[in-house]
Amino acid sequence: MTTAVVIGLLLLAVAGMPIFAVILAAALIGFQASDVELSVITIELYRVTDTPLLIALPFFTLAGYLLAESNSSERLVRITQALIGWVPSGLAIIAFISCALFTAFTGASGVTIVALGALLYPALRQVGYTEKFSLGLVTSSGSLGLLLAPSLPLILYGIVAQQLEVGEPFTIQQLFLAGLLPAGLMIGLLSAWSLWVNRGHAIPTQSFSGQELRAAIWDARWEIPLPLLVLAGIYGGFFAVSETAAITLLYVFIVEVFIYREIPFKNLTSVVQKSMTMVGGIILILGVSLAFTNLLIDADIPTQFFEFTQEYVDSKLTFLLLLNIFLLLLGAILDIFAAIVIVVPLILPVAIAFGIDPIHLGIIFLANMQIGYFTPPVGMNLFIASYRFNKPITTLYAASIPFMLVLMLAVIIITYVPELSLMLAR
Repeated sequence: MTTAVVIGLLLLAVAGMPIFAVILAAALIGFQASDVELSVITIELYRVTDTPLLIALPFFTLAGYLLAESNSSERLVRITQALIGWVPSGLAIIAFISCALFTAFTGASGVTIVALGALLYPALRQVGYTEKFSLGLVTSSGSLGLLLAPSLPLILYGIVAQQLEVGEPFTIQQLFLAGLLPAGLMIGLLSAWSLWVNRGHAIPTQSFSGQELRAAIWDARWEIPLPLLVLAGIYGGFFAVSETAAITLLYVFIVEVFIYREIPFKNLTSVVQKSMTMVGGIILILGVSLAFTNLLIDADIPTQFFEFTQEYVDSKLTFLLLLNIFLLLLGAILDIFAAIVIVVPLILPVAIAFGIDPIHLGIIFLANMQIGYFTPPVGMNLFIASYRFNKPITTLYAASIPFMLVLMLAVIIITYVPELSLMLAR
């Protein structure tokens, strides 16, 4: 592929051409130049759609969109506040936990900032948190939960890594287990930092009320079993991931449409359309990217990349450091789903050659992507928060940087302490 063609494709991407179309064009041009039948792209698309695990994507996605359309976010915040609202800086901890759980089901698509931001930002300001702290908290929490089941990026990483068939085999269940402790570390460090930074402020806390806790539990009585259903189904081994996804969707549909009656039947078509548009985009990107990966393999690009890396990188620790820097930059400029299907096939073989477990690599990858969502200057959550709260984008930059630094510390620990990711998974 000539330099002019590469530059042309990059310019089209910058101009707003859909990422799948750019990747598809690159694959078509590359295969044509290599005298390879273009039907290989159709074969890859079919191979993706024939993956049993892929069934989980539309089910979990639709379930997340239904939850976002209902008032489940309000019930989640209320019950969390009733449980730990009495803790100093408890509302900040409530925000971290609520956002992480909500993002795990809805995906890191900005829905968390839009749905929970309207509740959390005014509440944080009302009890005395500064505007800068409140904006930074809500913006940075919008991507918390990527490492928790049933996170769509976790599932997608598992699908892509399994298609490559390199390194030690693993299951999606193992990947979900691997994300538990790193996610807990991130929430824990953010909570500890929030307690420390607000130690000199008189942040009012509510006293514990058994009556309010009972009322909050009763209000959310139909949604409380939902995470337990997912956890028991996946971690307990009672259901396959796709079966758990189908049961989750059925349960959410019955609860939100028939029991709470917060989603009218006339709105269902719109919710299904939005969620399936997202799923269709993911599958299309995945299919054409796997075809493009075959082109790279045929051109011996991964081997050349590995040899180049070995020439200039002489240790596993150095490789991990460079990988983190690269992924932070990547997360700020590229959609997470596109990043997974484009970059993972390149870095996974190299990482395995350096002795890095593919499960550990997946957690490192997504932990960095999580920070990339609000990394200046072009992190997606920064613009969503700027629009949602009607604040200048530069204000969001300044507010988010302290939270980004705390999460970068978590990423360093996750990267260089692989046991944190692997002790439950392996």
